[in-house]
Amino acid sequence: MVESMKKAGLVLSGAAAGVMLSLGITAYADRNGEAKSAIPLEDLQKFSQVLGLIKNNYVDDVTDKKIIENAISGMVRELDPHSAYFSEKDFEDLKEGISGKFTGLGIEVQGGKGVVQVISPIEDSPAFKAGIQSGDTIVKINDKAVSSMRGLTEAISLMRGKAGETVRLTVVRKGESKPLIFNIVRAEIKSQSVKGKIIEPGYGWIRVTQFQEPTLRDFVAKAKELYAQGKLKGLVLDLRNDPGGSLDTAVGVSAAFLPKDVTVVSSKGLHTEPEVRKATPMDYARGGPDVLQSLPNDLKDVPLVVLVNGGSASASEIVAGALQDHKRATVMGSQTFGKGSVQQVIPLDREGKTGVKLTIARYYTPSGKSIQARGVIPDVLVDDNANGKNGRYSRESDLPGHLSNDSGVQEDKPRDVWDEWAKEEDEDKKDPKAKDDAPRFGEAGDFPLQQALNHLKGIPVQTAKKKQ
Repeated sequence: MVESMKKAGLVLSGAAAGVMLSLGITAYADRNGEAKSAIPLEDLQKFSQVLGLIKNNYVDDVTDKKIIENAISGMVRELDPHSAYFSEKDFEDLKEGISGKFTGLGIEVQGGKGVVQVISPIEDSPAFKAGIQSGDTIVKINDKAVSSMRGLTEAISLMRGKAGETVRLTVVRKGESKPLIFNIVRAEIKSQSVKGKIIEPGYGWIRVTQFQEPTLRDFVAKAKELYAQGKLKGLVLDLRNDPGGSLDTAVGVSAAFLPKDVTVVSSKGLHTEPEVRKATPMDYARGGPDVLQSLPNDLKDVPLVVLVNGGSASASEIVAGALQDHKRATVMGSQTFGKGSVQQVIPLDREGKTGVKLTIARYYTPSGKSIQARGVIPDVLVDDNANGKNGRYSRESDLPGHLSNDSGVQEDKPRDVWDEWAKEEDEDKKDPKAKDDAPRFGEAGDFPLQQALNHLKGIPVQTAKKKQ
């Protein structure tokens, strides 16, 4: 697959070069090399004309490389919120993030219209400790407004860099009457993506903060550690504020609880073959060692609750959706983010220094439902706090240019977040005691976790006070 990606990248970069050299190339080839409909010659001429105008008339000198990179970046960025062009530095940052170790602030973000939206901070990162929360909107990084940046990749680049340097974030938060200023010192982020413990005798808690390369191995180790303390009567799989990550890892975590060979997730797109990923080593180990073999057999049958919230996205939604559809777990919490699209990272040169991340398909749960712009709806809705106040989450459906849901599931309507913030601020003024605190996952005051334990014990659950 890697080799095919490299070939695809070479074809794309070669086509771009051809356009610059001559307007004679008016067709392109699909993944199998078959000719597709011609690119209109008139459009190529217009592109060439604008290029010439910039070269001959722009107030400052701009290199050809800069012009072409800007053109590619804009072309890809306008497709949807998750497609992006990666410069050499951006591509290196992407590889570091997948590995689970990088230098930065520790925030999972998504682009918006002139802003950067926080999906969730990485636990124990500088941003998490500083108080950045899911749903926050970053409007300025240092002294530069996000609205003036060339997309999400530039914003991420500014937040990453040398350890020990301070980054100043200006954040707008629901319920706050004025922007918040955070001065956060960059550090090496060594994300420990799996945590867990025995909450009380017989009941365990495993939290996955992100689906990275080491996550499945660490998940197995944690599950074995819990079972070494005695047989479990119930288990909580906590995916709150988990922004996603590796698909292979998500399939593996799902397979830990599901019968062998059942469908975990499927995907299809206009130019991709439909793909079904199952609870089998072929679909999560990918030829490597099957780390699930050493798991306790009881894990397949232990009563299970999956906790989610508005910060649960992508791979975490795949796991929650699969376990929900197969009735293997009770999903509790609040509606998830709703990112149900597949991205492929394609190198654009032989050295793999630059590339594009392109949305190529949509995800579907085992029952055939798309989570795109809708998310996973919990079986039991539970508030983030006992007082009924919930975290302030953005959703995929709020993002300009998001993909539609094509499986007949009702898509969420985009919300006017500014109106919502004003309403919440008014409500808080009426009841100043009704403030919600940042959740402390796994601690004594973790209200949703306590409700999950109640469910496992057959004790009544305090469900959400109002429709979320």
